[in-house]
Amino acid sequence: MSEVELRRRRVCFTGHRPDKIPDESVVRSHLESAIDKAIEDGFVTFISGMCPGVDIIAAEIVLERRKSNPDIHLIAAMPYPRFAFNWDGWGERVHYVLSQADLIKNVSNSYTGRSVFQKRNIWMVDHSSRIIAYWNSTPGGTRNTVEYAKGRIELVNCF
Repeated sequence: MSEVELRRRRVCFTGHRPDKIPDESVVRSHLESAIDKAIEDGFVTFISGMCPGVDIIAAEIVLERRKSNPDIHLIAAMPYPRFAFNWDGWGERVHYVLSQADLIKNVSNSYTGRSVFQKRNIWMVDHSSRIIAYWNSTPGGTRNTVEYAKGRIELVNCF
């Protein structure tokens, strides 16, 4: 299958980190609905940017869905190697997701400044045809990713 064909069946995620999430159970519920809808629509591969918060919650949901549907795949898009290993309270969840991912993609070889995060976000959008966003319109990396995605791929904001 060509890259263009694969992209048609891929979804990526963007969203807030834990400090901007008022209630994880509400976020989880919205993400579950959006992910289930994507699966119904024929999407089988999901890309997580691996940040604590929305990215990890979404990845956990994808892994749950994969238990009953082996056609589901998860790509862990890392801005650089060992990026996600130092977050307090999220370490075990990050390690679990990484251990279960079908592919770990390091977009850059090393940390070269904050631009590595936008480079990762652009890579995710460029390799997907739908983005599921949990975003409250505040400035930051999520906004930048949503703005980049507009006009390129389908945007589903589940906030």
